[in-house]
Amino acid sequence: MAERRVRTLGTAGRVGAATTGAVVVVALVSLVWTPHDPAAMDVANKLAGPSLAHPLGTDHFGRDTLSQLMAGARVSIAVSLVAVGLGAGLGVPLGLLAAARRGWLDEAVMRLNDLAFAFPALLTAVLITALLGPGAINAILAIGLFNVPVFARVTRGAALAVWKRPFVLAARLAGRGRARISLDHVLPNIAGTLIVQATIQFALAILAEAGLSYLGLGSQPPEVSWGRMLNEAQTFLFLEPRLAILPGLAIVVTVLGLNLLGDGLRDRLDPRLDPQGVDRRPAGARRG
Repeated sequence: MAERRVRTLGTAGRVGAATTGAVVVVALVSLVWTPHDPAAMDVANKLAGPSLAHPLGTDHFGRDTLSQLMAGARVSIAVSLVAVGLGAGLGVPLGLLAAARRGWLDEAVMRLNDLAFAFPALLTAVLITALLGPGAINAILAIGLFNVPVFARVTRGAALAVWKRPFVLAARLAGRGRARISLDHVLPNIAGTLIVQATIQFALAILAEAGLSYLGLGSQPPEVSWGRMLNEAQTFLFLEPRLAILPGLAIVVTVLGLNLLGDGLRDRLDPRLDPQGVDRRPAGARRG
């Protein structure tokens, strides 16, 4: 009997999963507890260094930095999660429809995708939030709309390969409709690809949310955001560099963890890789 080898996340994937899990736990804990009220000001203790009462010190308004970082994790994850969910919820059906129908519909979806990709993502998000006004809801809308063509293109490309598989051809010969085949056969077989892509887009969404908040177009007071913490810290960059370093480090660690998790999931779920994660495809078929 042949030995069955099980794919694992690998060291990088496990590190990414642990890092991402830790950030998620911090965000969940912040829903019910933080050392201090993130919005509470104590001007008498402004710019105080680390202490037992304030392990990471306070900012220029006397707000507890640790509490703000915890609340910022909650906001960043919530905005990014909803935005990526919006992009996937619209983009995946479009990609499945384009792959199933082909013809003019496929061409129309792809040309709309090309049009969307012609505009830089962050500038488009800035334009949308500037027109609709600052706020978390508009930031979600801006980031989510950019994710739609990404998921549509990835879904279409992966689905086209599945449509050529023998079991799909057998289902078509059995008289099943294209919509039923897409849901029952195509979508389950491309789920791994979509999960990996969602992880990547989640990391990009956190960066986009931080960028919009830094520009004052994302989450508004009294909500706390890592991007707005960076914006407020730039005035005190040389006086108290920790005010900029800490939220910047939080963004870097979160995005790095998600990227490592995405690489691990790709190694785990991509059937074109062997169980050790080595790419066994011909050199000409590999993507850079």
